[in-house]
Amino acid sequence: MNRTKAIFAIDNYSVFKQQMLSWANQFNICCFLDNHQYQTSYNSVECLLAVNAVSSFTSTPNTLKDFTQFEQTKNDWLFGHVSYDFKNELHGLTSNHHDGIQFPDFFFFQPETVIELRKNEVLITCIENKPESIFKKITGIRNWVLGSCPNPKLQTPNSKFHITPRIAKESYITIIEQLKQHIRRGDCYEINFCQEFYATNVTINPLETYQKLAEISPNPFSCYYKLADKFLLCASPERYIKKQGTEIISQPIKGTFKRNLADPALDAANKHTLQNSSKDKAENVMVVDLVRNDLSKICTEGSVKVDELFKVYTFPQVYQMISTISGTVASEASFADVLAATFPMGSMTGAPKQKVMELTEQYEQTKRGIYSGCVGYIAPNKEFDFNVVIRSIMYNAQNQYLSYQVGGGITYNSHAESEYEECLLKAEAMKRVLE
Repeated sequence: MNRTKAIFAIDNYSVFKQQMLSWANQFNICCFLDNHQYQTSYNSVECLLAVNAVSSFTSTPNTLKDFTQFEQTKNDWLFGHVSYDFKNELHGLTSNHHDGIQFPDFFFFQPETVIELRKNEVLITCIENKPESIFKKITGIRNWVLGSCPNPKLQTPNSKFHITPRIAKESYITIIEQLKQHIRRGDCYEINFCQEFYATNVTINPLETYQKLAEISPNPFSCYYKLADKFLLCASPERYIKKQGTEIISQPIKGTFKRNLADPALDAANKHTLQNSSKDKAENVMVVDLVRNDLSKICTEGSVKVDELFKVYTFPQVYQMISTISGTVASEASFADVLAATFPMGSMTGAPKQKVMELTEQYEQTKRGIYSGCVGYIAPNKEFDFNVVIRSIMYNAQNQYLSYQVGGGITYNSHAESEYEECLLKAEAMKRVLE
């Protein structure tokens, strides 16, 4: 696919980013990916935007085979998501739980316009439009602080709504004890259990809500994703999978500890506590072993290695224990090949994967949907990068349903009350934004 390309100098990175996002929100489909200028050894594109679908692909009876043909036919940028419940097709499972958000299980689109924002310049590529025209429209936007929203109903947010837990605290604690019984019996070693907090009859401005979330919690795998009347407002710190050349990288998170910004000494102590937590290391290493096993299905023999084990990364509100696993794949390995071998990601399932997915269907009370799935892009050169959808607000403007989900890894040594408190910690940024 031939695209017209042009590079433009910009004076203010932050202002242009907000103008770009506000401009994108007028379209029926847009995907905005932002790493908030985190600098690590595994950086991809700093800030990437795709708008206006020229063509799209959604689930079929043979999704991965058909998607591979779609990808080869387009030979272009593709942006989209894979919901957690795509596991049903991959692993022969079913789910009958409630789904108030209703993102499709699998969706990708070929964008008319792709914009890559760098420190002092912006690269715009278009299929039909002229990059110069796009740049002029973006820089002409003046009301970017609150965003622009084409749906008048979303201009008047309803601030009076109540967030309700799908599972009461007492029931949550009972379920955790039941899951620990499964671990004691040897059914599994670790299980990621998630719960939903939701509200009905809600009217919000999704773009403004995302901007507030990004301000409070500017994490490296953030995303504003709009698919018609469905919105994902994501402040994820976690990468699911990245392919660069023949290298494949996964960076699962297991281990979360709250920061204390008011007291540097206590903050440093909290980081030290996480670094030396045997419980969190036990959770983390189980997922590392699972990811190593998944990657070994598609990587050349002997190439899978652990580049970082138990590394504590610093984020605005929490410390996270992250491990990095990499391997070498054949250059022709497609996203579908990698997905078939590794999805859902181990940090959101537990081990062994098949059994814990069955157990979560038994004990969870909501479809996860796009939560704990992934959003990202496939570049024309077939490299790709996808996040893990956590720390996210989901919203369906049509049925006025709002939701966020949180979860944690349950092991033999887990304490139910502490696990519940960790869930509340993970939900803190979303709760603050909505309140």
